[in-house]
Amino acid sequence: MVNVGDKLLFALAIWTMTTEAFPKGTERTKCHLAKYKSLPPQEPEAFKKAKDKFEDMMLSSNRKCNTRIFHRNWEVKELSVHDRVILVENELDFTINVLENVEDPSLSKLLSRPLEILTQIRGDLRDCTRQTHSHRHSRRLNNWLQNFHKSKETETLGCLEASMVFNLFRLLNQDLKCAAYMESCT
Repeated sequence: MVNVGDKLLFALAIWTMTTEAFPKGTERTKCHLAKYKSLPPQEPEAFKKAKDKFEDMMLSSNRKCNTRIFHRNWEVKELSVHDRVILVENELDFTINVLENVEDPSLSKLLSRPLEILTQIRGDLRDCTRQTHSHRHSRRLNNWLQNFHKSKETETLGCLEASMVFNLFRLLNQDLKCAAYMESCT
């Protein structure tokens, strides 16, 4: 049988834990990526329409690109969970930036839904990265990030668009999924 003193002590302990763990005015964010293990079927269709339109435009412009902006000799699953999130967040930042700056008016309508989806995903990823300020990136991720940012500065806009288009489904179907599966990514 539990006595009144034990109940009071238990209540006091709970109150102390909750008031110290969640002080007023602080933001409590959690990392919720599990919903990206698979996207609803209608969402990839919006990306496919935009990708098809981009590819048609690239074929008609006879663009010649040899960009390797997304190239890497390793798999995302080889990174730590936190590094995976950083990688995908950087890929998304680039992708969103490219899509927001597309000048072709015929693409604008097709891009509105993909941009909404990508922006939501990026926000969720940022919630995850805010939780670990002291995390050190692996050498592998640091090298990739340096090459990635250097390529962004040296490539033409047309080749950056082409790279983004060709990487879009890998980003959504492999990189994002691996980040969402956390430790279970195989």
